Formats: sequence, structure tokens, C-alpha cells
Amino acid sequence: MKYDKVFRNPDKVRQLSMAINRVCKHSWHIMEICGGQTHALAKYKIEELLPDKIRMIHGPGCPVCVTPVGIIDMALSLARRENVILVSFGDMMRVPGSKDDLLTVRAEGGDIRMVYSPLDALTIAQNNPNKEVVFFAIGFETTAPIHALTIEESYRRKITNFSLLTSLFLVPPAIYSLMRDKNCQLDGILAAGHVCSITGIEEYKNLALSLKVPVAITGFEPFDLLYGIYKCVLLLENKQYIVENAYSRAVTFEGNVKARQLMRKYFSLTNVEWRGLGTLPLSGLCIRDKYEQYDAIKRFQLKTSHVKKERFCVSGEIMKGKMLPDTCIHFGKRCTPEHPLGAAMVSSEGVCSAFYRYKV
Repeated sequence: MKYDKVFRNPDKVRQLSMAINRVCKHSWHIMEICGGQTHALAKYKIEELLPDKIRMIHGPGCPVCVTPVGIIDMALSLARRENVILVSFGDMMRVPGSKDDLLTVRAEGGDIRMVYSPLDALTIAQNNPNKEVVFFAIGFETTAPIHALTIEESYRRKITNFSLLTSLFLVPPAIYSLMRDKNCQLDGILAAGHVCSITGIEEYKNLALSLKVPVAITGFEPFDLLYGIYKCVLLLENKQYIVENAYSRAVTFEGNVKARQLMRKYFSLTNVEWRGLGTLPLSGLCIRDKYEQYDAIKRFQLKTSHVKKERFCVSGEIMKGKMLPDTCIHFGKRCTPEHPLGAAMVSSEGVCSAFYRYKV
């Protein structure tokens, strides 16, 4: 933790806050894409240090939150099969599908196991050769490489009773979609440092230029976030539509080349549905046909059932910046972490859970 102290130094944080107040002359709407950043903003009261002219908008940066109901229902269907062990990260256990969640199915007798790494699912598969083991693989560019590595390891170990149910998203297409929504008022973007540590910077340079929006890549500590906001405000005030790398200790221009090579080997681009945002073209990853034996959807011939539009959860409008969580009539009442109406209230990176935990 000693390495974190410099990025939480109160004096440095105050100095940055004062600097932002000095350079900010106009009103700006800045979106942080990452759910981890959303929680850090709330936890450390960063928004209270900003001038009134700056409004932070909390974007769709939580893969749990944007995994569609149809995919959740597929996971529930698999978990109810006697010959299947469903393996998942803990975040997914309470995310509601159209009727139930994974915790409910486990209480009914479904064999659902929580792990910290998808590679743990391979051990479960080796230890249970008479069962089909399915790992519920969700994430953005940060976790896609480890999912690809899991496929590679499964192939190397000759594990034949393992597959992935994937829900993998790419951040830039979501930014394009939001910026082109006439009802979304966005002036600048804080890009997630851990995503850019994989992707590098070039794609964000093209995004900034084509959309005429400045992008500041930043981290998750108080100093990181304020420094990213400071850089973004400078760009906005000077009308510069470029990328500023405010997280150079973790992000390089080229990113992680080997990780991207691994992703390209096992995954291809596809249109995917984002919960609350709709279907966005070429915004996700699916397992290549060459490795379809590891694709649970094809392996079990799963079909996406028609899911009615969510009646009560408005997290999609929140992630688009059209409203705040605490303006939802169900927030903290009908919708709580114990009884969530949507994923954004139960996920550890969800914007509604951030507001409930740190702002109520």
C-alpha cells in the first residue's frame, strides 16, 4: 500500500483541485467510462472538489451491468442442467435475469461455483470429467485476454468438458454510440487506464479526432482521477481534440501487444447487445468458429429468448448521463443491493451501488 500513498496525498489532491478551478472557465460534461473510476469518485468525494461548472457523467463501464438479460437467462438455463457445473465471478451471482438470479438457482440445487480466475474453472473441469463445466466469461478488453488464455490452456491440457459462455464488450464502440446520441450531452471522456494498458492509445486518438472530443486516460486513485480531469479540462478549454495519457506509469502507446494477439487468435468482432443501451455494431467479441467447441452457446445450442424491456430499471438512462441514480423513484426503496431491480445496483462497479454505498 505504500506505493498508493503518494496518489492519495491530501496536499497534492488539494493542489490539483485548485488547479482545476483555475483553468475551468466554461461548463463541461465529462464522462468516466470505467465503473471502478465511478466508485473511486464517490468513495473519495472527488466531485465535491470540482467546480460547479464540471458535471461528471457515469458511463457504461461495468461489464456486469451491461450484460444483457438474455445472456443471464442462458446462464440460468445452463446452471439448472444436472450435468453442468456453472463457474462464475462473484459479481454475477445476484444479477437479475428475466425471473431469477444465480443465487436462487444455486439455492434450488444448481451446481454453481465462484472463482477468482477463469483458469480455476479448468481445474474444476479436470476434477469433474463426467460433468460439463461452463465458465461465465464477462468483461471488457481488460479481461478478454485471460479468457483467451483459458481457451488456449484448455486446448493444451486436452480438456474436453470445458466451454465459455461469453459476454465480452469493447469500450470505443460504446463511446461512439453515446457521443452520437443527440440526447446525451458529453464534452470530454476519461478513458480507463487498465483498458488502455491492453489496447494502447491509437484507437482513442482516432476516436478523439473523428468525434471531436478530448480524451484523458487516467487511473483510479484520487490524484489520478483529478489529474485526468485537469488534463481533460485543459483540452476542452483549448478546443484540442486529442488524447492525453495521464496514466503513463501503466499505459504505453502500443499497449500490450501479446495480449491483443491472444484476443485476435481466439475471438472475432461481433454485434452485441448492451443491457440498457441496445445492440451496438461490432462492439463485442465472440469465440472464433475454429474454436467453437469452447463456445457454450454453440455447444449446448442455446437460443436467445425474447426478453421484455425492463419495466422498472432505468440504469440505461443513467449510464447515458440522462439522469442520476438517486433521481430514480425506486433507488434505495424498491431497488437496493439486497433486492436489486437491475445489475447496476448489485455490481461492485455499478453506478447505482456506488451512489447507494457512498452517497446515501
